[in-house]
Amino acid sequence: MPNYQSSENPKDLDNVFQALADPTRRAVLARLTEGPASVSDLAKPFEMALPSFLQHLKVLEESGLVTSKKEGRVRTCEAQLTRLTEAEEWIAHQRAVWEGRLDRLDAYLQSLQSTDKE
Repeated sequence: MPNYQSSENPKDLDNVFQALADPTRRAVLARLTEGPASVSDLAKPFEMALPSFLQHLKVLEESGLVTSKKEGRVRTCEAQLTRLTEAEEWIAHQRAVWEGRLDRLDAYLQSLQSTDKE
């Protein structure tokens, strides 16, 4: 079976799923889908030290799900939803593969049932 990769670097998709595996990072990404936000605004809802929160942002940036830019003393983050689209395409491909397999299994089981009735 071919190994489906939507991006040029096979590690890219792994990094996206690793970033999405953590509830804090998912919450940050969900917030950023509403629009850009400063690091301090993003960190407010979480009960953790800023250095710990910055590690979460680093993972999101390394995965390509978030970009940030510094203007003066404020670092602003923004979601990069293209990376989510790549993950969605991979999931859709996997779903199609497994639905096909299950359809073939169902057809096989139906044929066994009809053979037993004869």
